[in-house]
Amino acid sequence: MTRLFGTDGVRGLANKDITAELALKLSVAVAHELGSSGTSYGGRRASAVVGRDPRASGEFLSAAVMAGFASAGVDVLDAGVLPTPAIAYLTARMDAEMGAVLSASHNAMPDNGIKFFAEGGHKLADDIEDAITQRLDADWERPTGVGVGRVRPFPQGADFYMEHLLASVPGRLDGLHVVIDAAHGAASHVGPEVFRRAGATVDTIGGDPDGLNINDGYGSTHMERLQQAVVDRGADLGFAFDGDADRCLAVDADGNPVDGDQIMAVLAVDMRDRGTLANNTLVATVMSNLGLMQAMEREGIAVVQTAVGDRYVLEEMRAHKHTLGGEQSGHVIMLEHGTTGDGVLTALAVARRVRASGSPLARLTSVMHRLPQVLINVKGVDNSRVNSDEAVQSAVAAASAELAGAGRVLLRKSGTEPLVRVMVEADTAERAQQYADRLAATVQERLAL
Repeated sequence: MTRLFGTDGVRGLANKDITAELALKLSVAVAHELGSSGTSYGGRRASAVVGRDPRASGEFLSAAVMAGFASAGVDVLDAGVLPTPAIAYLTARMDAEMGAVLSASHNAMPDNGIKFFAEGGHKLADDIEDAITQRLDADWERPTGVGVGRVRPFPQGADFYMEHLLASVPGRLDGLHVVIDAAHGAASHVGPEVFRRAGATVDTIGGDPDGLNINDGYGSTHMERLQQAVVDRGADLGFAFDGDADRCLAVDADGNPVDGDQIMAVLAVDMRDRGTLANNTLVATVMSNLGLMQAMEREGIAVVQTAVGDRYVLEEMRAHKHTLGGEQSGHVIMLEHGTTGDGVLTALAVARRVRASGSPLARLTSVMHRLPQVLINVKGVDNSRVNSDEAVQSAVAAASAELAGAGRVLLRKSGTEPLVRVMVEADTAERAQQYADRLAATVQERLAL
């Protein structure tokens, strides 16, 4: 049986895979699962905070989620269009037992998804998601009269969130010129506004959502417009968010892109210098560039690597009380200030470092040298045998030995399709491509379906 929940909620084509009926049933199941976990509400009714990104389908899907919660006796605060990390924060701030966000993140407009949060704004564990799935078609006793939940608008949620961001990253940004690419997404208002409140001069692109244009040529998956805008407008730096603003990538004054690994390197050194990098450790995934590991070793900062996915980064951080972690894609988690990746918070932290140090972003990122990286997706293969096929593993071992100290090899199987991802890093782009091509050919030959 295919698992309903993916690595980050339930996602698919809106009104086909993600329907109003599914949204309603899921929110009812969430209300019952989280409301029956032994939590004491002190005589009050359970509550939920609900938000969404601007895509058109979010209008009817959020209505369905709120209807499901209320029909199960949960009071709902409708926060409207806000980033995913804002809903996580507000779930904790309002002492709500649950939260929900309607968003497909960086996906194109026709898609949508539903992410749920538990008490404290934490993502749901796998076993809780499985229990929710089991409840989808279960019989339940419907409350009536005063037992049904109430739905109320929560417009002050945006200000609460921006106050939280400014308190988390103290220090003014006066004199700094920033370009924000909001991807026509959930941070189109709060992203530029919080920078203005911090004193920065702000230009905005991709900040006019109409329900149809989210991620369309703008945002963290389309950096070209931001790179050009930073150079054309003479800005000090720029930031690009994705549709729900839980990730952030940057651009320096010369228009060069700055990825999540480079951002983490800058923040890790900053936090170490300020004494806030717990355990003197950064948490990254196995896909982070080897250049990040080398940079952190030079700086005396330990790196713990996890499986790909911000939820695994977060699990490691919570288990060992680390304060900084993230992914190359721009999901950066600062655990002292949030329970999930937060693109706007990340951007503020980087801008504060630039302003406080008096150094341009390019100089700060020079702490890390990115090794050339080649990624090849080998399709149509039996990826279940990638770790057991002797010829494949022998080729990996040989390439790893030849690249020792100057690169690395990583093979990962897809969890959703017959595909193996071959990733090679080396001291030159040509060498990385050579080894990646060789390994991809071996995988194709040995594992072809």
